[in-house]
Amino acid sequence: MEDARPQNSKMKAWFLEPRPQFLLLTVALVLLGTVVAWYQVNAFNLLYFILALIGMLFAHISVNVLNDYQDHKSGIDIDINEKNERTPFSGGSGILPEGLLKPKSVYMLGVVSLAIAFFIGIFFIWTWGWLLLPIMIIGGISSYFYSTHLSKWMVGEFFAGLNFGPLAILGAYFVQTGTYGWEVLIASLAPGILTAILLLLNEFPDARADEIGGRKHLVIILGKKKASKLYCILMLSSYLAILCGVMFGFMPMFALIGLFTVPIAIKAMKGVLTNYNDNAKLIPIQAANVMVVLVTQFLLAIGYVLAIYIT
Repeated sequence: MEDARPQNSKMKAWFLEPRPQFLLLTVALVLLGTVVAWYQVNAFNLLYFILALIGMLFAHISVNVLNDYQDHKSGIDIDINEKNERTPFSGGSGILPEGLLKPKSVYMLGVVSLAIAFFIGIFFIWTWGWLLLPIMIIGGISSYFYSTHLSKWMVGEFFAGLNFGPLAILGAYFVQTGTYGWEVLIASLAPGILTAILLLLNEFPDARADEIGGRKHLVIILGKKKASKLYCILMLSSYLAILCGVMFGFMPMFALIGLFTVPIAIKAMKGVLTNYNDNAKLIPIQAANVMVVLVTQFLLAIGYVLAIYIT
């Protein structure tokens, strides 16, 4: 009987290559944009929600896969022991350096995933009009060129926050309503900031390898000590965005439940300020940061649902 272990190993590699553990972020973003539309204009189409979620998931898969491919091609992830200290949250998937999949096949997965997201976007343009096109263009170009250009131009964190924040939430809102609004833009600010700091913190362990590979992100430019302070400032500003959104009437009062993650955020901020140079001690801080990012966004969505049914 033919040994099934190599085949199973390859199937597992294909499953892990898109970094499925990070895709929950996309679910939270699409859900939030959808419930904001439901709250604001009483619009909810289940089919459009599912299609938008599928499109965004493929867009996210494309980013992860193409980033992994480009990191391998540039040499950032090739010699992990010498150049890079992988953590559960950073350092790449390790699949290409270990030879589990062919680089060309991984690249094709990234391109095909981006194409699927594009064609779903075309469907919504056909349904609602051309106002979705700017989001598609910005998202598509920045997804494809993130590793090759944007991460080397000191704007990687900005575009990560923009794509997996305002653009994703505005897009999910648009496919339900056919329009945009200030309310959904304000609601998208905190998620955008949180996504940016998700990337920022995960860049700390990768800083040396990224610099060798030609990247220029905020941790490299500022240094880890200053970048840790910037992390704290951005974390606080995400909660300020929620507070201001509610205070000025752009978000419902129930959105304040997004503040329930503040104790975890404080733990993460204290941790990064004292352990920014210790990759091993950063791992639980990265875990806390992921929890803040995901739970805050799901809580915001729950807050809108409560506002729909209670007010």
